[in-house]
Amino acid sequence: MDLLSIIVIAIGLAMDCFAVSIAKGMAARKFYFRYALRTALLFGLFQGLMPLIGYLAGISFAETIAVIDHWIAFVLLGFIGTKMIVESMREKNGSKNGQETTRTEDIATLFSWKILFSLAIATSIDALATGLIFVPTPEWTAVAFSIIGAVSFLFSMLGMWIGATFGKRFRLNVEVIGGIILILIGTKILIEHLLCG
Repeated sequence: MDLLSIIVIAIGLAMDCFAVSIAKGMAARKFYFRYALRTALLFGLFQGLMPLIGYLAGISFAETIAVIDHWIAFVLLGFIGTKMIVESMREKNGSKNGQETTRTEDIATLFSWKILFSLAIATSIDALATGLIFVPTPEWTAVAFSIIGAVSFLFSMLGMWIGATFGKRFRLNVEVIGGIILILIGTKILIEHLLCG
């Protein structure tokens, strides 16, 4: 594991937050800094905590994982990436996790703690499994989980601004991009271990 790989993984995981934040910004039709900050803080917090939970759960069988860690990384990141791509394709005409809203919906309700909390959990579930990847490299955990949380925070803020500014004109499928990124980094980890092993 290296810093570049961690950053790439963080960007891939942040794509869910990015997509949901864009949709929230589109629904609000205006950039509300306090609500954007609330959204980004929750998304970043959960994206950083979920891998930590996965990591702590995986420590108990670290020796077993060490033998096949590269395969675990490849399978997990490949699965998560593929899942993101498939879900994105299924949701072309719908909304994800209730982020789409009507014109008359109250902004405070749109960004209520309850709704954002549920979205934060939903968008960070994939990051839970990612924590297992860091079991063989405990020295990277603090840095990795901090970077994952920070990147998700930044992408959420950016997503809110893009959604509010460009609205329906924004057509880039960020979840597909995120899925591809995760698949590629998983493949990179596998190839590196096979060549070095």
